[in-house]
Amino acid sequence: MKLLERLIAIAALVPTLAFANVEVPLDTAPIDTGDTASLQNGAKLFVNHCLNCHAASHMRYNRLTDLGLTEQQIKDNLMFTTEKIGDHMKVAMSAKDAAKWFGAQPPDLSVIARSRGADWLYTYLRTFYRDDTRATGWNNVAFPNVGMPHVLAELQGELVMEEHKAAEGGEGAHGASHEPPKLVLAQAGSMTLKQYDAAIADLVNYLVYMGEPARNSRVQIGMMTLLFLGVLLVFAYVLKKEYWKDVH
Repeated sequence: MKLLERLIAIAALVPTLAFANVEVPLDTAPIDTGDTASLQNGAKLFVNHCLNCHAASHMRYNRLTDLGLTEQQIKDNLMFTTEKIGDHMKVAMSAKDAAKWFGAQPPDLSVIARSRGADWLYTYLRTFYRDDTRATGWNNVAFPNVGMPHVLAELQGELVMEEHKAAEGGEGAHGASHEPPKLVLAQAGSMTLKQYDAAIADLVNYLVYMGEPARNSRVQIGMMTLLFLGVLLVFAYVLKKEYWKDVH
């Protein structure tokens, strides 16, 4: 009986997996992992809206001190699922409960930016729209038939798919429009669309940072190393000229 239940669960996921890699035009994410204010706001959005279901099990809370936050600030404002500053960002929900409630465990987001890409995430988080045919009431342009509801709808508001009309002299009643899907705002959220886009840019910026927290330090060390080698090259060249000056 358990085997049958597992097969049914897998079959239910097949349509979602089949549409997961649908190609859509992606918007360019304004990523700057050197922008500390952006990363701090992105971390706040992540903890308040994503960490309820999605873990980041390879990221520790105390790593956020690299963003200019003190441990006390992290404890007071960003820690809701644990009491230890050195703990990983995990969710209280068990894998069994997640599978029972959502049909599958929500993916870990530690390296989601490296897996999906910043542009995909930026587009995905901005293209949820109302779809009454879905169990959650939501669908997504970048991820058709997505199982996740729009958890940021309070901020963005509700978007709906704009109905396409056949062009004059073009496709008939049985034709299909080849124009890319367009979304229009049906109900405003607590942010304007411009403010929401900026917030999502911060969130994606943080997800990119979280995928490789040491990147900025690594790049800085690399630049200093190249600078040192450049200076060393000058001295090496002068030394070479001195050693070989009498050789014809």
